[in-house]
Amino acid sequence: MKLTELGLTDAVAAEARCGTGQHLARVTAVDRGRYLLHGEAGEVTAEVTGKFLHASGSALDLPCVGDWVCAELHDAGAHATIHAVVPRQSCLRRKTPGKNIDFQLIAANVDVAFVVQSCQFDFNLRRLERYLVMVREGRIQPVLLLTKTDLVSEAELASLLANIGAAGVAVPVVALSNVTGAGIAQVRATMEAGKTYCLLGSSGVGKTTLINQLLGHAALPTSDVSQTGEGRHTTTRRQLVVLDNGALLVDMPGMRELGILSAGEGLDDSFAAIAALAGQCRFVDCSHDREPGCAIQAAVASGELSAGQLQSYRKLKAESEYNELSYVDKRRKDKAFGKMIKSSLTGKRS
Repeated sequence: MKLTELGLTDAVAAEARCGTGQHLARVTAVDRGRYLLHGEAGEVTAEVTGKFLHASGSALDLPCVGDWVCAELHDAGAHATIHAVVPRQSCLRRKTPGKNIDFQLIAANVDVAFVVQSCQFDFNLRRLERYLVMVREGRIQPVLLLTKTDLVSEAELASLLANIGAAGVAVPVVALSNVTGAGIAQVRATMEAGKTYCLLGSSGVGKTTLINQLLGHAALPTSDVSQTGEGRHTTTRRQLVVLDNGALLVDMPGMRELGILSAGEGLDDSFAAIAALAGQCRFVDCSHDREPGCAIQAAVASGELSAGQLQSYRKLKAESEYNELSYVDKRRKDKAFGKMIKSSLTGKRS
């Protein structure tokens, strides 16, 4: 398979700086520290070199699904070692689950993210806003997929679409059903050869079933839906698959936690109406609370902007800023600890 068929673009090729004996390949799966690479010579399992691992400042520096890497083949191509990650054109990242303040990479070099929510059991506007902030912050184009339309009436679906529009969510929307097949052709028609797509959503919304629909056969395992109509989680690792039309698609496990970390541009893009109004406030440092001449508060009062949108924006902005400060503080402490250890070891040698 040619590298262009794996999504290689001129921009990525220009950034690649592979050494002698190294080959450019794409990471198609990650499982417990081992990587599956796909290059012109085919698929091969790989691991990072000790030197590369030692030089990595954080988990962000390690390869993830969708990355382009410089790899060296060994034993007639039986396995490989990864020497470097090519600078990413885009990436999906979130705050690590739990109390630890750090980044977790999800996928790299993605062109379009399909944010998947079910019409009936899973749909949550606030969670959708979080997904859109994360996607846009990573310089990725979002598309909303509303699944399981067979479980709601046409009137309920129309009401849901109206609520999405009223909330200021300005993204392409495709309503579909994996049961009836409605909307599947529309999703397939949006996918272009050589471009990389991913599916984001909670467990059980039909992501893996949709991939099998797009593939035309049950290549990935699924489980029966529960009595409530919700699917059961089946995907256990992130992996990149190639569709018959040449498009590339990343399947990944559902995410219960979507912590926002350092999301300035993503917030402004997702809440474009608020960002535009902020520039019209009387004071540059307006907090959009009780200041006179606040364009945002005036828009809420007139009904142009919903109070829910503003509340969600404030919450996500405060969370992002808090996590960013905590992350910077954590990295500062990590560096200070490293210097202390290095100083201690140097003292022992002398």
